[in-house]
Amino acid sequence: MATKKATIKIDDKDYDVDDLSEEQKAQVGSLNFADAELTRLGFKVAAMQTARNAYATALKELLGEDEDSEVELSEDD
Repeated sequence: MATKKATIKIDDKDYDVDDLSEEQKAQVGSLNFADAELTRLGFKVAAMQTARNAYATALKELLGEDEDSEVELSEDD
């Protein structure tokens, strides 16, 4: 079975990662890290939004508010 070479595509042009310089490979590594962090943070944002919605629903229930009402927090400076 042939092994698949790692490539990166920029503006519809494919580059074989093995053919890149060390500096170019470092930039590819940084891009991969940034993409992974953006994905991780996206999951974290989704989890926090779900938690916020649950807290807002519980607060509205405790206050006797309609479930469809919006919750906005404001803090005094």
